Amino acid sequence: MAGNGGVAVTAEGNSSKMRVIRVGTRKSQLARIQTDTVVAMLKTFYPGVQFEIIAMSTTGDKILDTALSKIGEKSLFTKELEYALGKNEVDLVVHSLKDLPTVLPPGFTIGAICKRENPCDAVVFHPKFVGKTLETLPERSVVGTSSLRRAAQLQRKFPHLEFKSIRGNLNTRLRKLDEQQEFGAIILAAAGLHRMGWQSRVGQILRPEECMYAVGQGALGVEVRAQDQDILDLVSVLYDPETLLRCIAERAFLRHLEGGCSVPVAVHTVMKDGQLYLTGGVWSLDGSDSMQETMQTTIHVPAQQEDGPEDDPQTVGITARNIPRGAQLAAENLGISLASLLLSKGAKTILDVARQLNEAR
Repeated sequence: MAGNGGVAVTAEGNSSKMRVIRVGTRKSQLARIQTDTVVAMLKTFYPGVQFEIIAMSTTGDKILDTALSKIGEKSLFTKELEYALGKNEVDLVVHSLKDLPTVLPPGFTIGAICKRENPCDAVVFHPKFVGKTLETLPERSVVGTSSLRRAAQLQRKFPHLEFKSIRGNLNTRLRKLDEQQEFGAIILAAAGLHRMGWQSRVGQILRPEECMYAVGQGALGVEVRAQDQDILDLVSVLYDPETLLRCIAERAFLRHLEGGCSVPVAVHTVMKDGQLYLTGGVWSLDGSDSMQETMQTTIHVPAQQEDGPEDDPQTVGITARNIPRGAQLAAENLGISLASLLLSKGAKTILDVARQLNEAR
């Protein structure tokens, strides 16, 4: 691989001089841990490359008094990082994949998706409710979540509970839970709690039957400049084929529905015996109206990396040259087909009403 200034870098790390790769990240503790994890993986492949981490605040980090779904900005946690990427101030950016819109700005692509951790949601209880579940929380207990998706599904399942928006990074939300009496529990991504080393705080893991997860949840995505072949080559070693194909199906489903954080959309994917199963659903804001379906497709998951096409076509914002194009297209078509099925059954009405009510609140 030819690096900046023509410096050759190989997977064994041989280079004529030390190359510096600048990695952009959000400033939160979780974002830094996620970025450190990706950089550590890259160092095992490229011991001769130096990585410099550059942390910055994003719009989503700065606006903490408004629910995410009300801000009306699709790239809340990515815009400032993408600006730095576009200005060549950083070479790649590490994101939680669920933060990346299904349509990226021109000139950018997802160059790698790492092996997914548990994508499910977790419940963290106030110390006085340790040992409880959502079902056994007292009547009218307040549960904090920043997600319309979680609130809509859980209101439907647990009508005796009240759901209220809670913002801030994981540290801030846990502090609000522990030090104030407002919340009986909060809902967070299990993967984030695991990465922070806070598994002991998890009181309940929500099964997909209780609460399906967000598109891309639990996976880390590496965003790069679409024309930067050196960096695309460098990060491509991080791809986990099964995670990639599941996330392509999920992102294609969301894109075709034209969903986002302002409407409750959720998914669940499973890869088993050469079949990719995708369950997707949409909900009204209060969860009273919902629709979900499951579809499957036969898919070939490569046991090892295979050479792909040279023209680097993107699939829902993703460039994965080392994964067979046919497998990617099968996953994308599955997502589109499931979204089309839901739309044909009236999902657009549910989503339109949810969007209008959310904007009016």
